[in-house]
Order: sequence, then structure tokens, then C-alpha cells
Amino acid sequence: MQSRIGRIDNPIEIPTYTLVDAFCGSGGLSLGLEQAGFETKLAFDTNPIAVESYRRNISSIACVIDITHPSMEDVSSSLRQTGVDLIAGGPPCQGFSKQKRGAHLGDSRNALVREYAKFVRGIKPRFFLLENVDQLGQKRGIELVKIVEEILEDYDLIPHFYNAANYGVAQARRRFIIVGKRKSIKSEFRIPNPTIQKWITIRDAIGDLPEPPDDFTEHPNYPNHYRTNITKLNIERFSHVPQGGGWWNIPEHLRLECHKNVDVTSGGWPDVYGRLEWEGQAPTITAGFDSFTRGRYGHPESNRAITPREAARLQGFPDDFTFLGNRGDIRLQIGNAVPPPLAKAIGDEILKTLMVEDGYIEKDIRIGSQNSFIIQPSLF
Repeated sequence: MQSRIGRIDNPIEIPTYTLVDAFCGSGGLSLGLEQAGFETKLAFDTNPIAVESYRRNISSIACVIDITHPSMEDVSSSLRQTGVDLIAGGPPCQGFSKQKRGAHLGDSRNALVREYAKFVRGIKPRFFLLENVDQLGQKRGIELVKIVEEILEDYDLIPHFYNAANYGVAQARRRFIIVGKRKSIKSEFRIPNPTIQKWITIRDAIGDLPEPPDDFTEHPNYPNHYRTNITKLNIERFSHVPQGGGWWNIPEHLRLECHKNVDVTSGGWPDVYGRLEWEGQAPTITAGFDSFTRGRYGHPESNRAITPREAARLQGFPDDFTFLGNRGDIRLQIGNAVPPPLAKAIGDEILKTLMVEDGYIEKDIRIGSQNSFIIQPSLF
């Protein structure tokens, strides 16, 4: 299969650049990288429901595999023989959650970063991408990053802290991403510049969505758009919270015991019972987005938490991307996803680097859409 790229008036055929998505989840990373121009060769995850969502929305190539299973040796051998341009993956990051003191020291899930590095080494792609929470790039993640460097010594590593809001997502989601380039590739990879001049707002992202049905069923025109059942007491509490406000706006007699007689500048998590602002951005969307008691996930106007569809839009997913499973499954898939627009921005730069290396575009032409690339005359 080949893709056509070049100036609009003179497209030419070039080989397709291939992708393997490890820990693919429902497919946010694949979606963005495919939008950049990669073709997914294999995607896998241990979560069967997430894999079903991937297959429903992206491709049937997704399968349920554990990266630590012995059968992966055969998979790696096959992929190494056929060749892969990019391996991308976000090993589960709960072990680095800043909400879990000391978790980075003992959570077995952290070992998956090492397993991912070994998987990459076994296949020898031209590029790899390792996505994780920003704590991995800080003091508590230093040792694991050193392990990645040691295992993947044949790669130049380009680590960077990315904010999804810079790439067209109405969410201030900070991630630590390492792009690895084989040392044999001489062309430079450039960290993508912001793709927008001004951050989009929550109103831009979800302002046009109708209210979800009152009976907690799914909206007939918008998949995954339904409300979460909330107690009358919590609805009353939340009704006192203005946009940008939080638990401190709740009258004292209605507050949780832990919030009574507490200095509002230091008491409790500041985003608890938080209401979003139409003209602002959401905080990091987590798997707990369906309850404003877990963070700033309250709708800007309605006395309810945001719906899965609203959360998906805040992650940059299109409305036709349907998440499968029960409500808990869907929360997890959306909260754990890589925002597709962020993935696309990085994928664009990786693809440009590969095309410069392979002679399809001139190395000084790195700005603009794919339609503005200048193709080397020798390839016409």
C-alpha cells in the first residue's frame, strides 16, 4: 500500500511509513499518527475492551497481547524481518501518579517501561516514541530514563515536556515524551512547534453539544454522551460553585467534614468540586472525569459532571469515535488516551525527518502541511 504526497499539482508515489502501537488502548496515539501519514502494522494491549474499541474505530489489526509474554519473541522476530519505521507506546503510568506517594519506588507497572525498551531493541525500528506522565521526566523517573538510554544505546533520544493545549486540545495536559531516532539517521528531528496561535477553549470544544438525556441514557445523536447519576446532596453542593470555583464556594453547612473550618488557601485538593470555565481549558482528563468530587470535572453551566463524549472532545477525539464497554471501561479508555492532535503533531515531525532522510523532501523545507512539501526533482 502506498501513500501519495507532494505538491497538489504534482503528487508522486512514495513508500508507506509503518507504525507499531504498543499499549494501544482504544487508539488515541494510532489515530493521531495515522492522521500524520503512518500506516499501523500492529497494535496491541492487554485490555480486551480497549482493543475492541480500537478495532471498532481504527483497524482490525489490533489484538490482545501482553508485552511480557514469551510469544512476543516471535512477534518481534517477524516485525524485525519486515522492518518498522516507528514504534510508539505509552506503558501504563499509574506507578508515577503524583497522587500516590512513593508509588514510583514499588509499582510493578513501572517495569513495563523497561519491557517496552527491550521490545524496541528487539525490532530495531528507525524511530520510537515513548509517552508517559510528566513525572517520568522528573527526579522520580531518572533511573528509568537511564535504563531506557542503556537498553536503546543505538538511538539518539530527544526528550521533551509537551502540553497538549499547544496542539489544539482544550486541555492543559502535560506529558513527558521521548522520541528516539536511530543514530544511523543523520537528518534532524525537530520538536514540533505549537500548531495553534491561541489555545482553544472549553466552549470551542464542547459548547455546541446538547444536554445529555435526564434519564441517564445515551444521547441518540452523540455516542457516549450520557450523564452520571449524582446524589441530590452533591447536586445541591455543586449548585453553589461558580465557573472556576471549587469546594470553598459551598456553604459551610453543606461541605464535607474535611472542608469545614479549613483555610481555603490550604485545605484539601483545590480542584475538588471544581467547575470548568467556558473560556478556559480543562485540567488533565483522568479516568475519574465523571465525578466533580474527584477533580475539576464539573460542567461550566449544568450541575453535573462532564459526560464521556465531552471528555473525549476535550481529549481531541472526533464524535464518530465510539468507545465500547461499560461506563468504567469507557472512563478508563478516555482518561488513559493520548490526545490524537498531540500525537499527530509529533508524528508529522517524525515523518518529515524520515522523508528528508530518504530524499523525498529537501531538508530545509520543514514548515507547512504535507501538501506544501517540496519533492526532490531526482525522484520525479
